Parts: sequence; structure tokens; C-alpha cells
Amino acid sequence: MPRILLAAGEASGDGLGSGLIRALRERFPDAEFAGIGGDAMRDAGCQTWHDASELSVMGLVEVLRHLPRLLKLRREFRERALAWKPDVFIGIDAPDFNLGVERWLKQHGVRTMHYVSPSVWAWREKRAAKIGQSADRVLCLFPMEPPIYARHGVDARFVGHPMADALPLQPDRDAARQALGIDSDATVLAVLPGSRLGEVGRLAEVFLQAARQVAEAKPGLRVLIPAANADCEAAIAPLLTATPFPSPRPRLLSGRARECMIAADAVLLASGTATLEAMLAKRPMVVGYRISPATYRIVKALGLLKTDRYALPNVLAGADLAPELMQEDCTAEALSAAVLHWLSDPGAVAGLQARYRELHLALKQDASARAAEAVAELLSAPG
Repeated sequence: MPRILLAAGEASGDGLGSGLIRALRERFPDAEFAGIGGDAMRDAGCQTWHDASELSVMGLVEVLRHLPRLLKLRREFRERALAWKPDVFIGIDAPDFNLGVERWLKQHGVRTMHYVSPSVWAWREKRAAKIGQSADRVLCLFPMEPPIYARHGVDARFVGHPMADALPLQPDRDAARQALGIDSDATVLAVLPGSRLGEVGRLAEVFLQAARQVAEAKPGLRVLIPAANADCEAAIAPLLTATPFPSPRPRLLSGRARECMIAADAVLLASGTATLEAMLAKRPMVVGYRISPATYRIVKALGLLKTDRYALPNVLAGADLAPELMQEDCTAEALSAAVLHWLSDPGAVAGLQARYRELHLALKQDASARAAEAVAELLSAPG
């Protein structure tokens, strides 16, 4: 009866943990699961010592403000973990918290695994070696990641992406439009200016200006703005009120991002995981992003950024499938022109969707089952 300890730090990690627990339960019906998680992991049978929300801290100021509490939580958690005598510890994403726990438990003889690689393909590849000092094995969502770890002597396995398992290869646009109350023949643009307040602050205004320009060129355009959370919705609402749009006015929604993307003819969005979701929804996208000028100068000067592509579909394809407009290139004029290209070229959209389907199939690997297989291998290894 293996004892399996897990720690997930936000909703996405809670979902990954839930799928992994259910897949492991099929292999080990009598296994015990405990650790840090949310409702999904609890529903899957995990005894949670702390809720995942306790680790969900974003931004430097927030992290510094919560640092004493987080350090105390980590110290207490790892001591309780060692006393519980797990057969393996699986840190799910949340690298700032989990890698330290993994390293400490590994030094005390516990097998460790990290599920979801940090973006070593984009930022500071040498982190791969340090991650290997913490984790006996890394489970990767993307196929380009294990070769990077291999260069540093780290055991890493590609298991696929659970989102690719969850989304159908052919999304039902008509059903999404019906659910949102949109005519099947309307032209629809989904606008997603980020899931964090900092992103919304840097991108929402220029995204709305771009959407207005598209609406002026495409009379009757329906613009959908699914806010990631209540704080983002509150930040977007006054900007939307202040932006003059032709009729019909854009709709600001609470959540429903996936529905909006599937319903859309094109998507204007911030760089991040949402670009993967738009790819799996088979929708043409335009990707914009801005970080603070000071941060950008530091990143460029120190050579921390190791990729010329940012959007996940482009990284996965090794090609520029989606326009990327970063920093000073992220203007309303450039964004709207790129969106209008997709709305006026059905042939280009059809070719893009074929490429997106290939990428979807490459990621659709039954990730939870493959991750459970990798955990079972580690448990059975001599050692």
C-alpha cells in the first residue's frame, strides 16, 4: 500500500493532481494520498493538510508580503511529510514552493518527482540541472522539454498535456455560440487581456482599442471579453466603458474563456497558457504581450530569454503560426491588422487549423495515465 504525497498550488495544479490520483488509484487501489490540494484532489480521495489556495501568491510584492507565512508552511509541511513516511513526493507545478520541499525530502531519502516543468525552453536553461537536484524525475507536458533535461543528465518524461485530452479534436462552435446566445452567422472576436491584474493593466486598453478598430472595419462584429476572475473583470469594466465602440457593444463575461474561444472566428489574447487553449480550440489567434520596460531591458541585457518565440503554438510548431506582437510592437494598429487578416482569409485559417490539429494529436497522450505509469516505475525502481 504505497503512501503518495502531493502538493499543488493553484486550480490548474489541483486539476492535474486529481487526474493523477485517479489514474494511480487504478494501479494501486489501496494507496494513501495526502498533501496540499484543492476540491478536485479532495474529491479524488486526497487527504489535504493544507488547501492549494495557501500557495497561490503572484507577483514580487505579494510574495514578499507572504514570505514568512510561506516559509513557515513549507517548514511544517516537510516535517509532517517526513513523519508520514511517503513512498514518493510529487510536487505539482508551484516550483517556488515545491522544488525546495523536493530537495529537502530527497536529501532525507524520499523519492521525489516534479510534475510540470518550468519553462526551461524559454528562460535560463541551466535551471534544468538544479531541478534535477530536487527531483528524481520530471514529468513534462511538452515534447521539447525532455531533451533539455537530458543535456543536464536529468530524467524527464513527456506525458502529454491534460488540456489536449480534455478538448475534442473538433470543437463544437455552434454549441458554444448557442450557449452564449450568439447567431451562428455572426462574426465573433474573443479578447483575453490576461489572467493577472498586472497583465490586464498593461494590455487591456490597447486590446480594446484594437478590437474597436476591428469592429469599425467589420460592421456587426460581436466582441466577447471573458474576464479571468472578479478582479480582472473590475479592472476591465471602466476601460470598456471609456472605449467608444460601434453597435453592438462588447460583452464582458465572468469566466467562460473556453466557450468564448470556441465560439470565436479569431482570438486576441495575451501570451501564456491561453494560447495553448486557443490552439486546441482550433482558432486563429493574435498574441500580444508587454512587460515593464525596466524588466524587459534587464531580461535582454542579461540574456535570460532563450527563445525568439513566445506563444506556445509557435514554440511547439517551431514556426510562426500565430502573429506575436511584443513590447513596442504591441500597438492597436498592428494587433487589429493581424486580426483582420484572419477574418478576411478563410484559406489561411483552414491551413492553420490543420497544423493545430497535428499539434493537438501530439499532445493528446492520456497524460494522467502516462504520469501514473512514470510514478509506478519510480516506486518499483531499486533504491
